Amino acid sequence: MTKLATPNAPSNLNGRHRHTYDAIFCHPAVHNLEWHDVRSMLAALAVVTEGHNGAVQVSRNGQLMTLHIPKHKDLATVDDLMKIRHFLEKSAEPSITSPMTAATHLLVVIDHQETKIYRTELQGAVPQQIVPHEPHGFRRHLHSRANSETSGHREPELKSYYEDVAKSLKGGEQILIFGSGTGESSAMNELVAALKKNHADIAAKVIGSIVVDAHHTTENQLLTRARAFYAQHKRKS
Repeated sequence: MTKLATPNAPSNLNGRHRHTYDAIFCHPAVHNLEWHDVRSMLAALAVVTEGHNGAVQVSRNGQLMTLHIPKHKDLATVDDLMKIRHFLEKSAEPSITSPMTAATHLLVVIDHQETKIYRTELQGAVPQQIVPHEPHGFRRHLHSRANSETSGHREPELKSYYEDVAKSLKGGEQILIFGSGTGESSAMNELVAALKKNHADIAAKVIGSIVVDAHHTTENQLLTRARAFYAQHKRKS
């Protein structure tokens, strides 16, 4: 059994997830991958939501995949395996420079690990995802770290993180931002400050910035709240 060339393996996978990730790219195809392990690995990399009739939707970097939960513990078919393989390949790198289509209402959900941008007027909106990254294309997740050198303060992201978000907001008609944390710990506040300093035209389109508990709020709940905000804003204007 040989291992096919894989897209850049995400560094945030744990050992079990990485084993599953690597098995997906083995040749010939493996036949004993457990669905629980596959679903867990996908959830570590992407947004996984339960759909209707036993379907699971997986979205990552603008790519969307639908899988049906197998009746037994193992992944159902080789076709499903190939589908997951192609999804991982296509969604390996985020699209960070493509602006959203003009005349759209955008929702930005941001923290220090990643940003998700939705078109709120679309049902079943698939987010564009942006993560902090190293120069030369090496992606990473940034985590809050405290040490003697930073006197207990969180180390700042690279400026390019907020620049990538700004690029993706070009073309949006109105922008609503959700973020967690307050003051210096808020990536939302840092984004707003960066927009005001470097992208006044985009900053002028921000109609609200709201603190939310995004980690304990579902994607549908975030979009429902955003649509209600936009509706109220329209009535006032």
